[in-house]
Amino acid sequence: MKRSSALFDNSHERALPMRDFAHSLPMALLSAREVVMSQFRPMLREHGVTEQQWRVLRALVDLVEVEVTELAKRSYILSPSLSRILQNLEERGLVKRLAVQSDQRRARISISEKGRRLFDAIAPYSEAHYDKIEAAFGKNKLSELHTLLRELATSLDSL
Repeated sequence: MKRSSALFDNSHERALPMRDFAHSLPMALLSAREVVMSQFRPMLREHGVTEQQWRVLRALVDLVEVEVTELAKRSYILSPSLSRILQNLEERGLVKRLAVQSDQRRARISISEKGRRLFDAIAPYSEAHYDKIEAAFGKNKLSELHTLLRELATSLDSL
């Protein structure tokens, strides 16, 4: 089968000026995320939770209870996906769902005792991975990265 040379020819002029794919900010962020998450995925799998389930439990651990819409914002999970995740976590007894009295369509979510125990079991392993990341990247550089990412988010949020 003959391949179109246009697919593999990088010498042609681009119709629109655009930065190289490798220098795309979204791609750089995704690449870094994938490398970071590769450090955590095996540990989460060993404890029977997905990345998204862990994000939900992690967000809930510091809260008494929270409405689903706020939980979606805090965990960066779209509402339809969060609904499925919460259903799974509720079936496993890791979270509790309480209907809002004034509006039965709304619900407040909290972590259960079983969910708290799971969090407590995973937390030391998670922190050990952070220690490895700090050792590899540098504690100061990691702190600076957090600061820069917050500044980026704040700057772009105001656009």
